[in-house]
Amino acid sequence: MLISLEKQAEQDHIDVFFGDETKFSEQGYVPYAWQFDDEDVAVKVSKGKSINCFGLFSRTNQFLYRNSEKNIDASFIIETLDELSIKIKKPTVVVLDNARVHTARKVKELLKVWQTRGLYIFYLPPYSPHLNIIERLWREMKQSWIKPEDYVSVDNLFYAVDRVCSGIGKQLFLQFSKAHF
Repeated sequence: MLISLEKQAEQDHIDVFFGDETKFSEQGYVPYAWQFDDEDVAVKVSKGKSINCFGLFSRTNQFLYRNSEKNIDASFIIETLDELSIKIKKPTVVVLDNARVHTARKVKELLKVWQTRGLYIFYLPPYSPHLNIIERLWREMKQSWIKPEDYVSVDNLFYAVDRVCSGIGKQLFLQFSKAHF
């Protein structure tokens, strides 16, 4: 089914966005590291605040996002998808995982309303983050586009996250191999 949706998007019949949320924390992002025995390596960070981002990302590098210092809950998802449903120009599919905030009763109650506006939700099978391309975007943001020095203060971090988010699809891009349908 996902392949069929992507084929329709490639033919410009529909828009397909992959959605998810992530957290950027002052504690920094260090997925792995190594050093020589005689070398002292440290990443200076603060502790405390974080910024949460809910994003919708397409293979054409369209990126819609909302940042918040509060936790992202079902109400936040509803507000974001409701705003999107009013703005879309053609049928649009949002691909989501099965996180509780995406599958909450309150969210599911609005599915029919959104469908009348042309917005459809497609839930991925459980345990399939490899199918959600926004995971690759989050990794790129944390590993490359947000620099270690951006974690020094909460102001730096929040500015960096907003700067990167606003640059996606304009100055910052991910490349995808051509899908074979």
